Amino acid sequence: MKKIAVFASGSGSDFQSIIDANEREQFCEIALLIASKDGIFAIERAKKHGIAYIVRNKKNFVSSEEMFDNIVEELQGRSVDYIVLAGYLNKVGENLVRAFKDKIINIHPSLIPSFCGKGCYGLNVHRAALEYGVKISGLTVHFVDEQYDSGAIILQRAVEVKDDDTPESLQARILEEEHRALPEAVRLLTTGKIVKNGRKVTILS
Repeated sequence: MKKIAVFASGSGSDFQSIIDANEREQFCEIALLIASKDGIFAIERAKKHGIAYIVRNKKNFVSSEEMFDNIVEELQGRSVDYIVLAGYLNKVGENLVRAFKDKIINIHPSLIPSFCGKGCYGLNVHRAALEYGVKISGLTVHFVDEQYDSGAIILQRAVEVKDDDTPESLQARILEEEHRALPEAVRLLTTGKIVKNGRKVTILS
């Protein structure tokens, strides 16, 4: 069974969705949570479910590169196969991407390539979508490369934008879809159902 590490920076609701789905149908081993700082609720979720966790805060390292070198060592020491970014707000280091090429996935709360890139996270994404006047938004699960939100797309889910939406209400509806889509992507990845050829990703039946 493949091992995953989940990276989180906040409440960890996407992390919880993976835990819940994996408890219903065990498709992977959640070997580790990497938290970007102390005190986030994702850590409490890990504790509740007996999942090992470590905190790696950029403030405690000379450089981001040094921090990700340390993370790579931790992951390799635990024989982690895949990395899942679930609300992780740090840009991952190129050294991590090289060490886990085509083995890191992320979830982003828009239909990439719209409303993505540096600074597009949290309510900023939904605010930008509403200001632009789009009728459909959604989410994207994608592979991670060296740039922001530019890796090959694994799956997307569309969510209708309502006339009376606020950034908060749109975020809440998209988050509901995230909690279905991310575990599904992890299941496909860890059970060998995803074939990546350049930017084209095929999902096997």
